[in-house]
Amino acid sequence: MSPPELPPLSATEPPAAPAHSWFRRRVLDPFLSLLKAGLSPEKLALTMSLGVAFGLVPTFGVTTVISAAVALRLRLNVAAMQLAAHLMSAFQLALLIPFLRGGAIIMGQGDKVAHLTVKSIRYLIHREGWGAAGKLLWRAELGALLIWVVAAIPLVTVIYFVLRAVFRRVLAKQGQEMPETVEVQS
Repeated sequence: MSPPELPPLSATEPPAAPAHSWFRRRVLDPFLSLLKAGLSPEKLALTMSLGVAFGLVPTFGVTTVISAAVALRLRLNVAAMQLAAHLMSAFQLALLIPFLRGGAIIMGQGDKVAHLTVKSIRYLIHREGWGAAGKLLWRAELGALLIWVVAAIPLVTVIYFVLRAVFRRVLAKQGQEMPETVEVQS
């Protein structure tokens, strides 16, 4: 059985547009559609910058809950914040051990985690049990969260101002009016 024949392209039909990249389809286009849907550049920039910061929190399993709660409280776009936060997963994983090392140094256990690795954590659990590993990681985690809070403030500020300018420029380039930001008092 031969495959069905495709109809010939007419001379007036434009060639098919090239497929967009994964980054364009999954990251840029959703944010541009939010701008087109009436989300102000300021709100979208705040959503994105907070999403990036929450995506880097050095604790697994809290990103979704924290970012959704903050988005709802500040009346930001929950889906956009979740997207921004979860795009940071690889960076969160890469920064986890450095955050824990720094946190342990702040909390007075720097000598115990100078060369902290997954292998050394497994060894500690095997040698001294879960209690010792939990105690070490708990204090290191508290210090890591402190470092994250201190680092997140300038990070959110810089990303906000950069993205606000970018989103304003994108709206101007598309020839659309910027949506007015409405202040809602609680």
